Amino acid sequence: MSSNTVPSLRPSLAATLAVVAGMLVCAAPLHARITKIVIDDKISPAFCKGTACPSFGNAGQYEQLSGRAFGELDPRDPLNKIIQDVELGKDADGKVRYVTSFVITKPVDMSKASGMLWHDVPNRGRPLTITNMEREFGDVGLASAWQGDNASMGPGLGTAVLPAMNAGANHWLQVPIAKNPDGSAITGAVMGRIVNRSGAGAQPLMVQTNPLPYLPATLDTSNATLVSRDHETMEGVVTGEAPIAAADWKFCGGGTFDAPLPLTKLPVQLCLKNGFNPAKLYQVVYTAKDPYILGIGFAAWRDLASFLKYSEKDDAGAANPLAGHVKHSITRGRSQSGNYLRGWLHLGFNQDEAKRIVHDGMWPIIAGRRIALNIRWAQPDGALAHYQAGSEGPQWWAPYPDELRGLPKRSILDRCNATKTCPKIIEHFGSAEIWGLKLGIEWVGTAAKEDIALPDNVRRYYIGSTMHGGGVGGFDTSLPAVALAAKPVECEGNNAGVGALPTNPMPHTETVNALTVHFRDWVMRNTPPPASRWPTLRERQLVAANKTAMGFPNIPGLSATAPAPGFINPGLDYDWGPGFDPNDVSGVPSNAVPPIRQVIKMLVPKVDADGNEIGGVPVVLRDAPLGTYLGWNIIAGGARPYHAGKLCGNAGSVIPFAKTKAERAANNDPRPSLEERYTDHAGYVAAVKKAAANAVAQKFLLQKDADALIAAADASGVLK
Repeated sequence: MSSNTVPSLRPSLAATLAVVAGMLVCAAPLHARITKIVIDDKISPAFCKGTACPSFGNAGQYEQLSGRAFGELDPRDPLNKIIQDVELGKDADGKVRYVTSFVITKPVDMSKASGMLWHDVPNRGRPLTITNMEREFGDVGLASAWQGDNASMGPGLGTAVLPAMNAGANHWLQVPIAKNPDGSAITGAVMGRIVNRSGAGAQPLMVQTNPLPYLPATLDTSNATLVSRDHETMEGVVTGEAPIAAADWKFCGGGTFDAPLPLTKLPVQLCLKNGFNPAKLYQVVYTAKDPYILGIGFAAWRDLASFLKYSEKDDAGAANPLAGHVKHSITRGRSQSGNYLRGWLHLGFNQDEAKRIVHDGMWPIIAGRRIALNIRWAQPDGALAHYQAGSEGPQWWAPYPDELRGLPKRSILDRCNATKTCPKIIEHFGSAEIWGLKLGIEWVGTAAKEDIALPDNVRRYYIGSTMHGGGVGGFDTSLPAVALAAKPVECEGNNAGVGALPTNPMPHTETVNALTVHFRDWVMRNTPPPASRWPTLRERQLVAANKTAMGFPNIPGLSATAPAPGFINPGLDYDWGPGFDPNDVSGVPSNAVPPIRQVIKMLVPKVDADGNEIGGVPVVLRDAPLGTYLGWNIIAGGARPYHAGKLCGNAGSVIPFAKTKAERAANNDPRPSLEERYTDHAGYVAAVKKAAANAVAQKFLLQKDADALIAAADASGVLK
């Protein structure tokens, strides 16, 4: 959607006069804001199954309001100037406009609301809402859009059609396309990849599971470069790269090389003469056109939250459905959405244009970096595969120099500290973020020689030996008959493959429940949560990412060297070109395939004699283990062979203990068997009770969850 294709967003003269009059009556400040909200759908009561509609604690029944918020930005405002290309998306009156979807989940009777708002970040647009526990508290939920680049999220890229929103729909954000001052199209080089694909048919350019969002400026392949690669290491060393002649491939919308379909919409696809070889990776660099001003997604998030927290009505007099009921707010995002929040805060967006704090708390969940959203040609679906930005600049909360990359002493909190708008922050992670998502840089910097201190407003909790987001929990899930028969886990990435090992069931759920209670109390009552806990250099719990340094045992089912050097996903110091600002991850990168200056050393937690990580918060299954729980998995061979043997995205794995001493001896397993550890079923239940009591005492487990875990252990088949 370009700035010249949204006349429906510009008010008429009469409407403008009405808006001005309304602003004078309401004494609204003349700053960028939400100008209009539209409620498209109301479900009241919500969460019904048939005729049964649940009630939640003292809050009673809930309802959901879905709609669209229309916003405008003044690109001259210092808080908005930081948005890349914002000046190139102006309407005729000098304002920049956007439309964002939202869903509000609230008590039907708002007199029973708690005053707490959870502002949740959709992950790649997917719908989400607050939990049953939060509804029982009487909390209000808000989910709204931030990502304006993905056609699968709603109205599509560049369209002025604004469909009605409903609670089950994907979220979408409509932002302008940047244009040159004379109105001509902006062009630039972008890179896309095709991997583990085979056959004669066309194949799409994807970022994770969504289309690369930029159409080519020309279909002439002589203006692009396509190569194939035989192999590349985690450190980015490439072997077997070969150019593919321009005459041997085409941009297309499907079909085959001999019968291509026209390219009229996303995804951009390639048709290749003689088809694709799944043992090779294909990498194309082409000239794209019409970059979206994706950094507006930071401002849209800020402005909608500020409107719902502070305003009574919009410019046309439509009431704010939460007016007067939001006393406290916490924003929360998982994985990519948590990375978004870290970038949002770093660029100063927790201060609205009236200089007020937007959110009192922020919870980036399983997220250890800042998202690369505020650059031209951004691909925010990326998750730190090769040649994806996001690990540049300060990833830490306290001022600290980036010695290896030669960057100054800075922190994520620099801007909010300057304006006194920093929220209280909780972050929690698992092992997968260390192995797959370069989390260790946040803890020890790029030099990896000392722990970086945490400021008083930040708490950090590490849930050791867990996969991305945690597993399904339970106890039977760790037993060989169940775990080894589990469906292979899909490795996160662009068609990367599946894991060779069974899925890790170690959960985050109960820990998150406890942290939710603590965070509410911290924000609403200023009651501090438990002290931070994560592996540190000070405690000699962080070591090099190899088997010897970790103290990892020789476990049957793994190769003799696993985890081997070169297995972890390392930080890579890219040269994005002179127009790129690595401190803020902003600007205009000119190197579509950036050279790698150096590899950043990565540290990982040490493990105990079973191979389970040390240094994290107490978790019942970790402290009464039934196997070795790993935050990593290995990509299996088979139909998608290019990445075989490498790190399996953000997946984890479990290698169960043998049941008896004889079984483990037969397999040369150094880990004591279940019988040697617990004797019998009652012994295991006793171990679970002890682990649960310890976690409750340390405030990382709610008593009701402890009781449920003990009951589940008693009902399990462990040593029965």
